[in-house]
Amino acid sequence: MLRILRNSVFGLAVLSTLFAFTPRASAADYPNRPVHWLIGFAAGGPVDIVARIMAQWLSDHLGQQFIVENRTGSGGNIAAAAAINAPADGYTLLFVAPNNAISTSLYKKLPFDFLRDTVPVASIMQLTNMLVVSNAFPAKSVQEFIDYCKANPGKVSFASSGNGTSVHMSAELFKVMTKCDMVHVPYRGSAIAFPDIISNKVQLIFDNLPSALEQAKGGNVRALGVTSPQRWPSVPDVPAIAETVPGFESVGFYGISAPKGTPPEVIEILNKAVGEALKDPKLVARLTEVGGLPKPMTPAEFGKLVTDETEKWRKVVEFAGVSVD
Repeated sequence: MLRILRNSVFGLAVLSTLFAFTPRASAADYPNRPVHWLIGFAAGGPVDIVARIMAQWLSDHLGQQFIVENRTGSGGNIAAAAAINAPADGYTLLFVAPNNAISTSLYKKLPFDFLRDTVPVASIMQLTNMLVVSNAFPAKSVQEFIDYCKANPGKVSFASSGNGTSVHMSAELFKVMTKCDMVHVPYRGSAIAFPDIISNKVQLIFDNLPSALEQAKGGNVRALGVTSPQRWPSVPDVPAIAETVPGFESVGFYGISAPKGTPPEVIEILNKAVGEALKDPKLVARLTEVGGLPKPMTPAEFGKLVTDETEKWRKVVEFAGVSVD
């Protein structure tokens, strides 16, 4: 009996030691199975485009497939909730964008606290939004657009990729600063909205540059301005809205976060991989083609950016007087 007890105690001690080192051991060979990357918007939209570019690079260079999963709805909050509730092992990641910073103050009943329940992993790029209108819309410039809106209050509608996205809030900021009366029509992603914009059922969208630029280059819509404080490098012929509306600014960010508790070793591996990707001329060229400016950061730097953006958009939400229950 004593021998059995001793063996049992010894066995438990061995198991305890193994369990104690399991996270570090699993991080050492990370990733050793497919990684699921959740994004909150529809396939074909700007977030989806950039996620798939980066996911392919990570798959090719880390030896495991990075699977992009579209979890649409609620301004990206469905994807955020799914990621937050997933095991904190590095095999479920979240694509982070301004909607995550905006939702903190815009949505009054979120079942999570984004800053508390996630950890920053890596920054991918910065980008501007672009105001594009239906070709049937009469305005050919930002000033003509403002004049038309004021002459036709409540008769102009703008699409967004969902409540709480930078696409939505760029328009709300524009409304406040220009006194334009426009009606919001939210969609589950900008790719879904464009057919209605092209057909003039909805007149405009302040979309992320990647998809807005694609539609404008294809002649499907007309570009009027970018939301960055100055003209954006990849589209120098498109004026900044701030040239007409001084002080107007909405510059976004794309990056990666993970559930709180994800091992630091895993975060370090992912951050290093993204940093290497952003040095790859071919990948940088692809991001530039869709209007992005690569922006590598440490996890701490990216965390500060998300925190600062959360506070910035809280002020805009309060100033605009908008909310979602």
